[in-house]
Amino acid sequence: MTQMLYTWSFHATFVTLFSVLRNEDLKEMLESNKDSLKLEAMKRVVGLIAKGKNASELFPAVVKNVASKNIELKKLVYVYLVRYAEEQQDLALLSISTFQRALKDPNQFIRGSALRVLSSIRVPIIVPIMMLAIKEAAADLSPYVRKTSAHAIQKLYSMDPDQKEQLIEVIEKLLKDKSTLVAGSVVMAFEEVCPDRIDLIHKNYRKLCNLLVDVEEWGQVVIISMLTRYARTQFTSPWKENNEKAFYDSDSEEKKDQTEAQPYIMDPDHRLLLRNTKPLLQSRNTAVVMSVAQLYWHLAPKHEVNIVTKSLVRLLRSHREVQYIVLQNIATMSIQRKGMFEPFMKSFYVRSTDATHIKTLKLEILTNLANEANISTILREFQTYVKSQDKAFAAATIQAIGRCATNISEVTDTCLNGLVLLLSNRDETVVAESVVVIKKLLQTQPTQHSEIIKHMAKLFDNITVSMARASILWLMGEYCERVPKIAPDVLRKMAKTFTAEEDIVKLQTVNLAAKLYLTNSKQTKLLTHYDIRDRTRFIRQLIVPNEKSGALNKYARRILLAPKPAPVLESAFKDRDRYQLGTLSHSLNTKATGYLELSDWPAVAPDQSVRNVEVIEPVRNPDTLLIIVLLHACLILTHKSGSESEEESSEESDKTSSDSGKSSSGSEKSSSESEPEQKKKKKMTKAPQKKSKPTANLCLLRFIPVFPMSLQVTTPSFGPVKTYELLHHMTGKGLSAKYHFSRQPCLYQPSMVAVQVILTNSSDHSLEEIHIGDRSPASLNIHCFNTIERLEPEASVTVSMGIDFSDSTQAANFQLCTKEDQFSVSIQPAVGELLMPSTMTEQDFSKEQGKLLGMNETSATITMATANTSSQAISKQVLCAANVGVVSSSANNFHRFAGRTVSSRALVLVSLELKESSTALLTINTEKSVMASMLLRDLKQALAQA
Repeated sequence: MTQMLYTWSFHATFVTLFSVLRNEDLKEMLESNKDSLKLEAMKRVVGLIAKGKNASELFPAVVKNVASKNIELKKLVYVYLVRYAEEQQDLALLSISTFQRALKDPNQFIRGSALRVLSSIRVPIIVPIMMLAIKEAAADLSPYVRKTSAHAIQKLYSMDPDQKEQLIEVIEKLLKDKSTLVAGSVVMAFEEVCPDRIDLIHKNYRKLCNLLVDVEEWGQVVIISMLTRYARTQFTSPWKENNEKAFYDSDSEEKKDQTEAQPYIMDPDHRLLLRNTKPLLQSRNTAVVMSVAQLYWHLAPKHEVNIVTKSLVRLLRSHREVQYIVLQNIATMSIQRKGMFEPFMKSFYVRSTDATHIKTLKLEILTNLANEANISTILREFQTYVKSQDKAFAAATIQAIGRCATNISEVTDTCLNGLVLLLSNRDETVVAESVVVIKKLLQTQPTQHSEIIKHMAKLFDNITVSMARASILWLMGEYCERVPKIAPDVLRKMAKTFTAEEDIVKLQTVNLAAKLYLTNSKQTKLLTHYDIRDRTRFIRQLIVPNEKSGALNKYARRILLAPKPAPVLESAFKDRDRYQLGTLSHSLNTKATGYLELSDWPAVAPDQSVRNVEVIEPVRNPDTLLIIVLLHACLILTHKSGSESEEESSEESDKTSSDSGKSSSGSEKSSSESEPEQKKKKKMTKAPQKKSKPTANLCLLRFIPVFPMSLQVTTPSFGPVKTYELLHHMTGKGLSAKYHFSRQPCLYQPSMVAVQVILTNSSDHSLEEIHIGDRSPASLNIHCFNTIERLEPEASVTVSMGIDFSDSTQAANFQLCTKEDQFSVSIQPAVGELLMPSTMTEQDFSKEQGKLLGMNETSATITMATANTSSQAISKQVLCAANVGVVSSSANNFHRFAGRTVSSRALVLVSLELKESSTALLTINTEKSVMASMLLRDLKQALAQA
């Protein structure tokens, strides 16, 4: 022992000495004149911190380098200061002026790190400095710095809550930020500082919903949680329709009519939230999937909640810590909606490698899913679990069998007989739990199971677990009249071992004696323990009459043998749904600090106009600007030509006609004619000629899109731009790409579809030589953008591409490459993006439609959403789904649209005839039959949704 103590003491002394020597070496390196030594020292120091070692003694030496001009060294110094600034506040305060200067540094990471260190110095005296720094950082050009300011808001608020109003102003400003890097951080600050200020979210609600898919995973969790609470205050319940039916059953016919006239219509903003969170169910992050699952559970219509099931089951392949939380939430959900998880019942079968707490939760879920159809399968599974070496799990299985027997009457007798067989088990824990469960089951049907009570009495001597012995004694006493010969014998045996029994067994022994006295006049003796003694004295006064207690005696039978309600075997997760799924409170089944209650649905939805934001659409791309300029030039030249003399117009017209139509012989003849003869010929052709546009106009018109610019077209030919993800920043190692169809004529080739691609560098380093690589198939005709030599961090660039889809919706597959990597991407167009708008009158439309009948006509009767029955709404939905032109109509119930395919220029005609009760006949006439059926599907879907 002495040798061990000596060895341990020597080891501790050696470690301390080594630590001192190591720190001295690092101090020397940090105080040297060479940046390379300082950088190496800081790397070692940060490595020590990462391993959990204490490096606080180096603070003075490290802080001296805070003003270093070496960027890499400066970054590491700031990492160290963030860790120890709160512990070494006095020394950190000496460097505040340096941090303030660093807030103006050209490098965004230095500015962000300086603010992070400044907010980590928790000294009230610098609160004004911190507030000023946060306000300036919130207006910084770098989203990274703005994100850091959002984190600093929480730190400042925890230190000085009196700054709340000023911080709310900064939060309000940051909530308007369009960067995905800032969104999650500012919402977290909102949740910490002013979660009740729902009014700050109104104008930013739709933006947050649309940004959600691109926010980092940590931010997605925070935003989804906040939007869940927001939605519960702003939208009406999607479950209300089912709940109100019974209320009106006995009401007047008038009230019934009023109720039927007001069906539930989901708010578009409510639907926006559900639609934009649905793709996140595929996230690799468990917390994100759980957040979306709880959002759908609390907000979605009941028939839509099932879409989260597969994602939750997928999470069960993860680590046991993740499994535990996911299974807890599934256990709560499976109580109310068994159908969600019943198809995946095998996923909840217990594995031998599962931990006990995982086994217990899976057992809970299987019990919740049990019904008449699958109970036989589940009971076979339970039979295996009962034999488990894990005693706690085996006991939980027996309780689960008891619950199944209670909930499903068809298997009650089977379960009871199986539990009786377990009484012969060698394992005391299994026997004890079986006795307890049998006792509860017998209370539901006591008259039918006297034989089971007798069997349990025979096994009584072999049972040693106190709870099991007490349960058998309780059964003997409660049903002593049904076993009149056995109960007294059990009491006789208990009297011999009374003093050696546990208290719970003694109490039940006394109760048995009292009940036997009332049924067959047998008495028990006074016993020792004061709890037992007091109970015995009370019972004696109750059942043995004397002068003082005679009044109570006549009520003894009613007191001791009163009918008792049968126990209810139910899930431990029955009432956990009062807490929001996925929260710490739900996991602990108690309200945790900081938990925000999920409010009830409002009876009437608040005004949805508070979420409207006026958006001034920018010019979509340089091509559009060029087209507008050319269009104006055309109109100016047209106006100018109209004011010229008729002779000049005729001369230009004749020259144009002559130049375009002459043959080679005619050309020679024309050139050989004299000038007077040419003038004579012009005068002869002057009378029948009409004014025509100058040649310059015709040249410019080649560049103008086939927009419906005539008076017959009453609506713009373009709908809202839909943006699609081409490459996610995680897959692209920092490079992300989105694309949209600009719906402009492609300047590269007329048969190509114009595509705008937005490339963004989300990494912390520059990306070089971004270009298009191999394409699939190799014959795919793509006009690639020029190579982007360099793209800085957080920078974006918009480039144009042209793709010839050949009037097919088949995806264009190609490689998006950088200098180091290649990423496979694809662009798949909707059928409506393969069209260009065409101009025509109503008469021309009818004429062309008459030519495209029979096999060239596709039609269907559709049911439209009530909100889409107006002329404006119909045009909006059709143009959103297809790039066509609107043709004016003389009838209010007819709507016509015309377009041509980009590649083959085939005519596509769309007509919509409104019928009664929001139904309409939708007809598409075109030679492209495959395209017609696909377009019909898209238009049907667009018009059917509100």
